Amino acid sequence: MTTTMKRLTAAVLATTLVIALSGCSNWSKRDRNTAIGAGAGAIGGSILTNGSALGTIGGAAVGGIIGHQVH
Repeated sequence: MTTTMKRLTAAVLATTLVIALSGCSNWSKRDRNTAIGAGAGAIGGSILTNGSALGTIGGAAVGGIIGHQVH
């Protein structure tokens, strides 16, 4: 996967996350933080592991846990 393709993929995923979360206005702050953390972690994990599914899932899990703990 080329660098340009990675950047494009990250931009598309970030945009999709923002659009998806805009419909979640009735969520609690902790729920929103968990979802945002999972999304950011998935993007980070995907980029760091060159698109590995395991890296993406692991990043989402770690990001979700961190997002859930942030107050």
